[in-house]
Amino acid sequence: MTIAATDYVPVNSGAAGAAKFAGSDSRKYNYFTPKGRKATHYEDMTLDVQPDPKRYLLQDWIINFADGTPTYFEGWTAAKSSDWHAYRAVDEEWERTHYQRQSTICGMIAQAVENGRRSGAPARFDKAWVKVLEKHLGAYKHAEFGLGTALMQAQRYGYTQMVNSTILTNSSYKLRFSQDLTLYLGDIGQDITGFDSEIGKKHWLEDPMWQPTRLLIETIGGATDYMEQYFAINIVFEPLVGELFRSGFVMQAAASQNDFMTPTVVSSAEGDYQRNLANTVELLHMLVSDPAHSAHNTALFNGWLEKYGDLALIAAKNLQPIWSLPHNKVAQFSDAYANAIERMQNIATQVGLKLPMSITA
Repeated sequence: MTIAATDYVPVNSGAAGAAKFAGSDSRKYNYFTPKGRKATHYEDMTLDVQPDPKRYLLQDWIINFADGTPTYFEGWTAAKSSDWHAYRAVDEEWERTHYQRQSTICGMIAQAVENGRRSGAPARFDKAWVKVLEKHLGAYKHAEFGLGTALMQAQRYGYTQMVNSTILTNSSYKLRFSQDLTLYLGDIGQDITGFDSEIGKKHWLEDPMWQPTRLLIETIGGATDYMEQYFAINIVFEPLVGELFRSGFVMQAAASQNDFMTPTVVSSAEGDYQRNLANTVELLHMLVSDPAHSAHNTALFNGWLEKYGDLALIAAKNLQPIWSLPHNKVAQFSDAYANAIERMQNIATQVGLKLPMSITA
């Protein structure tokens, strides 16, 4: 039996046992309405872990910030929802399943790198490709770290545990991948004479090709609206810059440079993004379809599309020279860029948004 918050009889006490409600003697979780016929383990472990006075805190928030802002505040984002608790993550990831998945990914990467090094693969990489890895893959890891840091901050402000968990696992994947790249470049550097695993930082900070990307990352990190950060990363940065560089360049070009190791490492980030994107689309579609706030949210998200889309387009186009660096040029920037625009168009359609002319032109 399930009951809604509106079924409670108001009482003037927050003491245990002051209110009696249907199912209070049951030993099963039944204080929320599951999405399906039965509550999933994810719902049992996530729903209402974070309290909400609108549902169960009869005495209101126990503590507030000094300026009167409550412990969790719907005003921390400009997006509006009739019921934030209605959101469910598509991947239904919670603490245990997240650690298991991350452990599996780390094990896969470690084994692939170990086997590649054992066979002497790094020494056979094309010399020009080695420079691409140390300079530009080494620079890109800082972008992933910046996004992971922004999401780590953003997750604190989500109004429900379901929203917070989704953003936090997204952050964890980003930080893990940044670490993956750092460890990988350090490992192959032991097998390649003269390899500089530190030069990527210099290119991230100083190389003109990376400065628009750096500006985009720092703009996202400086946003004060957690939903804006989440939106900008998964709806704009990933298809226009992240996937463009990872799938459109590294994974396309590596094999022809005698490099079969790097795509294995980078492919983990593509799998991460598929899960993160599915969760993002689910949450944003819920907000765009909200019966009371649809128009407001749609206008808000379209504004974010234009703001971050313009920055991402500049960042993407500025990376074009990297495609000309390998000796064997099997990947073309024009193809990767066209795929990125199409990808973003498909994502916007799923959410219920329309790309601005500046992106589709």
